[in-house]
Amino acid sequence: MTMPGPRASDAPRLAAWPVTGRLAAGVVSLIALLTLPLTAGAQPPTAPDLGPNVLVFDPSMPAAAIQAKLDAVFREQESSQFGEGRYAYLFRPGTYDLDVNLGFYTQAIGLGAKPDDVVIRGSVHSEADWMKGNATCTFWRGAENLSVLPTTPAPIHFAVSQGTSFRRVHVRGDVDLWDGGWSSGGFLADSRVDGRVNSGSQQQWLSRNAEWARWSGANWNMVFVGVTNPPSEPWPRKPYTVIAETPRIREKPFLVTDERGLLAVRVPSLRASPSKGVSWSGGEDRGTTVSLDRFHVARAGKDTAATINSALGAGKHLLLTPGVYHLDEAIRVSRPGTVVLGLGIATLVPDRGTLAMVVDDVDGVTLCGFMVDAGKATSPALLRVGTPGKKDHAGDPTLLADVYCRVGGATVGSADACILMDSDDVIGDNLWIWRADHGAGAKWDVNRAKNGLIVGGDRVTIYGLFVEHFQEYQTLWKGEDGRVFFYQCELPYDAPTQDAWRHDGVNGFAAYKVADGVARHEAHGLGVYGVFLHSPTKCENALETPEGPGIRIHHVISVWITGRPGTETTHIRNGKGPAVNASRRTALTED
Repeated sequence: MTMPGPRASDAPRLAAWPVTGRLAAGVVSLIALLTLPLTAGAQPPTAPDLGPNVLVFDPSMPAAAIQAKLDAVFREQESSQFGEGRYAYLFRPGTYDLDVNLGFYTQAIGLGAKPDDVVIRGSVHSEADWMKGNATCTFWRGAENLSVLPTTPAPIHFAVSQGTSFRRVHVRGDVDLWDGGWSSGGFLADSRVDGRVNSGSQQQWLSRNAEWARWSGANWNMVFVGVTNPPSEPWPRKPYTVIAETPRIREKPFLVTDERGLLAVRVPSLRASPSKGVSWSGGEDRGTTVSLDRFHVARAGKDTAATINSALGAGKHLLLTPGVYHLDEAIRVSRPGTVVLGLGIATLVPDRGTLAMVVDDVDGVTLCGFMVDAGKATSPALLRVGTPGKKDHAGDPTLLADVYCRVGGATVGSADACILMDSDDVIGDNLWIWRADHGAGAKWDVNRAKNGLIVGGDRVTIYGLFVEHFQEYQTLWKGEDGRVFFYQCELPYDAPTQDAWRHDGVNGFAAYKVADGVARHEAHGLGVYGVFLHSPTKCENALETPEGPGIRIHHVISVWITGRPGTETTHIRNGKGPAVNASRRTALTED
């Protein structure tokens, strides 16, 4: 489809169109002359340059022009699993008649103070048509802070797997989390669905602080934390884990328009008391609004680690606009309260074997909405939060929300570990940490990576932890008083021999390891899955933990999906629980 180009008479609409070629200077000059308020469809002259892949839409724009642009981006991104395209759609408050189909590395974001300020009359959705309905590779996309009013009785589809988010969304109808084939997600938080949510084929799912009329569907591991009207069938009759209230959470920051009509970032306050349901039911939630002029607005291909660090050192927050950022040194976050917000799954790549980002052991840092991709030179880790120590951050914890790490897949890459979490009191909210099982460099001796997550801090709480395919312990937890609500792990597919995947005479490495000597740890709803494609390898235990009254592990499922004859996960935890193999594919704990 050929898109109509913008006309000079369409000046209020020009901010939504990427500007390239010989027209660029003239269009930029024209935009600089505009003084219309933001609600009229134009950015003020002081608006930062968000780059060509942030598309800002206004209700005054012709719906057909917006739809044409959305369709063009979707065609580019539909099957671009490992491409470099990154996009964010920003919808100013108002009502739109649109079909927003989300491809890879694409976010749809409302700019209102609450979700109902932006109404998409039509659909915001994700399917897996590019894989004939199989959504097990439908990664890296999201929707947040908007409402959807379906124009047909059919549910909207959000058929996704890991590395996706559905946040602060109000659906005035039904939602299906599948579209006819397999799906392996996923994450829904701070959202309201007026109708039914049907999980269909979803293998697992985490819902946190959500509201709906009814949930239907179950497969392997469904976890509900602080949800209004969760399913009532008990474990293990149905694989439902229900935690009545969310112990403590700080919601992910989000873009808004402030009282001047300028873009700003809303930073929600910590909900330290147990909570249930959405944060925005009474209107705007508690928090602070930070003007975008207090952010360094980074552009891939233009900014380097040096320019970003200079801005952070000068006291700026950081907005990563969509793109792939190649780094020759680590980004360093040292100021308490710093917000690092990515758009369009902005991606950091450490090219020289350094970390991509290092966060000092300070209060209240927020890292959200971006991915770290391992480079060719092996990094000791991709992201480090804090340093080993005992600083108390309970009153102002660091938050990691929608943070994803990847080793291999898009490019050849390696890292000893992905995330080192050494600060105390950190909150994690939707983390996918992935050693690639397909794509570029996805081979045992190429995309080398020992561990996905290593937690050294105390009182760390994670909602939605997905860790897959690492070559030693997928997750290694050393800190006290850790809490995990939902865990999903696939063991490595590609261990060539048992000798290559063994330690201290033990077959394999546990998917979830709580270190010896830890006295207090709590985890709810853990799924460990095995796909053994090569030699007849075995994993002795899905989980390994100390024994004792302070170690509380509830609702574990172990599944043998497929494999060579003789492969298995021999026990669920600590030498107990039945094996899963070709004869018995699924085993659950009774607690």
